[in-house]
Amino acid sequence: MNTADTESHLLALKVMRLTRPTLVGLGPIVTCEPKDLPQSFNRLVEYDGIARTSAEALGAGQTMLLPQSFGNIYLGETFSSYICVHNCTTHPVEGVSVKVDLQSNNTRINLLMHENKKSSVVLTADETLDDVIRYEVKEIGTHILVCEVNYTSPAGFAQSLRKFFKFQVLKPLDVKTKFYNAEMDEIYLEAQIQNVTTGPFCLEKVELDSSEQYTVTSLNTLPNGESVFTSKNMLQPNNSCQFLYCIKPKPEIAKDIKTLRQANNVGKLDIVWRSNFGEKGRLQTSQLQRLPFEYKDLRLEVIDAENIVKIGTILTFQCRVTNTAEHSMKLHVTLETKAFADCPYTGSADFELDVLQPGEMAEFPLTICPSKLGLIKISPLLIVDTLKNEQFLMTKVVEVFVVDADYHQDGTFLLNKLIRYENPIDSLMQNQMQLQVV
Repeated sequence: MNTADTESHLLALKVMRLTRPTLVGLGPIVTCEPKDLPQSFNRLVEYDGIARTSAEALGAGQTMLLPQSFGNIYLGETFSSYICVHNCTTHPVEGVSVKVDLQSNNTRINLLMHENKKSSVVLTADETLDDVIRYEVKEIGTHILVCEVNYTSPAGFAQSLRKFFKFQVLKPLDVKTKFYNAEMDEIYLEAQIQNVTTGPFCLEKVELDSSEQYTVTSLNTLPNGESVFTSKNMLQPNNSCQFLYCIKPKPEIAKDIKTLRQANNVGKLDIVWRSNFGEKGRLQTSQLQRLPFEYKDLRLEVIDAENIVKIGTILTFQCRVTNTAEHSMKLHVTLETKAFADCPYTGSADFELDVLQPGEMAEFPLTICPSKLGLIKISPLLIVDTLKNEQFLMTKVVEVFVVDADYHQDGTFLLNKLIRYENPIDSLMQNQMQLQVV
């Protein structure tokens, strides 16, 4: 919407928003009989999104349509507008100045024109003063572009001409986040980004900028550096895409439990996308806050352990225990083998640690021998504070995958291990080779 003073002015003010055209479909304009083609034409156009149902019609390609109004814009995109002031008279007009403001619900921002020129100029007959203004919109809701032209009439009176252009700033993305606390102070962030615009766009960059207390590892690429997404992160309207990140506190933060408890801000998501015409948009979320860590008076970590071990092989893993309480502790550590035949490992431990002051930590090894194939869980580990006679039962210490003694990490070995061929004589009798997965 735009309004102007009804009185006659010496100058003409023109404002045009600079935006890319849109794509529109014209519908089916070419028709053929099925007999005109060497195959069924209906089958060819079955998946044509703009072809009529049950008609032998070929939908024409989409065409470009120029903007018919001032239109809307999405948050994070750059608002561009061409502003032109023209002298319609046959004599010069003095003291011409242009002021442009962008007003939203909460702010009013002045957009400068001709930054290197003086504040007022003289426009000769049929002369034009124009410029292009750009601004990255950062607020959702109604915006009003206010253009004001001031000049001096030949009689020496100050004159003013104003126009208003209203447009809406819409939300382009819907971002949802989920945090998962893991062992060793690791945090996993799942970010879901949904396209809530009316057209497709390509996610050019989705990164998590970590705060000063944390480091971030993106889990959205393969070991060879390629993206896990096969379609260049192209999102159709209402479609979503998930991204995963591993967040770890820096070593100096992880050592101090009190500081770690207060380090809630992990970082911001930085999102860059492009529309189907290459128009760029950028958004950054506010600080994301992790879930609070639940620390008891005692904290146990496994800092070194193998993931895969052969059956019957001694497995030693390193543990670290931290006193997170406000008092001293003298710990007694006990690991016992379960008293039944199906226990997946053998081995035990029974020892005491030195006195731990608040915030101090101690490291110790534990050794077991796996006796059962598959994924086994080493537990429970009982730790007793002998000073206060307080027990801490660790129900999950470490998990390890136990394999055969002839195991080696080779793709050919795994293939031969999982596939067994039938007896050759039986295969000849059946005239075919059969595979059986075991």
